[in-house]
Amino acid sequence: MAGAETTAGKALVLFSGGQDSTTCLAWALERYGHVETVGFDYGQRNRIELECRQDVRLEIARHFAVWADRLKEDHLLDLRALSQLSNSALVSGAAIESGPGSLPNTFVPGRNLLFFAYAAALAYGRGIRTLVGGMCETDYSGYPDCRAETLRALQQALSRGMDVTFCIETPLMHVDKAGTWALAEELGGPPLLDIILWSTHTCYLGRRDIRHEWGLGCGTCPACDLRRKGYLRFTKNAQQRS
Repeated sequence: MAGAETTAGKALVLFSGGQDSTTCLAWALERYGHVETVGFDYGQRNRIELECRQDVRLEIARHFAVWADRLKEDHLLDLRALSQLSNSALVSGAAIESGPGSLPNTFVPGRNLLFFAYAAALAYGRGIRTLVGGMCETDYSGYPDCRAETLRALQQALSRGMDVTFCIETPLMHVDKAGTWALAEELGGPPLLDIILWSTHTCYLGRRDIRHEWGLGCGTCPACDLRRKGYLRFTKNAQQRS
């Protein structure tokens, strides 16, 4: 968020192993000389993403020498209490549903608020004041904790509560999913696109046994649908430019 001071050269990226957080990781690696990552085990049904995190980090380090030098420690925090507090379809076996005028049942109340609070506590002791997340209010599922106004308030609360100035950066906040693909291409070209296509995980159901032109996943859940539509718009835009 604009206006906050940062500790020069350091950032902590909230990193799930998905398309958005991988794009944000690349964004941070372009801008900071010391980038750490943090992931969260919150009892999610798509737990395969926890394995994909490490695959993505390894692939980024393998293909991008400059980024490899900047990519530092990874942290995995246990937030499984979230699965005890919510009946969200993301932490249970419930069918994924979305009704008109209501939040989809994949919403996990408090998830991003807790993610940033834990990330800030981790960053505090490591001299990091910039937190980077892949939240977006352009192409998203309507989650209120992905909105810019929520994260502006959270940035202020974390800064006051820890008596240091945190900066929450959300590079994708006003970018649609096609734009996210385009940003990845701008940051890392075809090698980064390949990493996102085949190493990241998006599918809510945790499926990685079905291959599509836009990556791996069930192809029908809301997360896969959003990723697919964004990729098709991205490729169509690229064809029109060529």
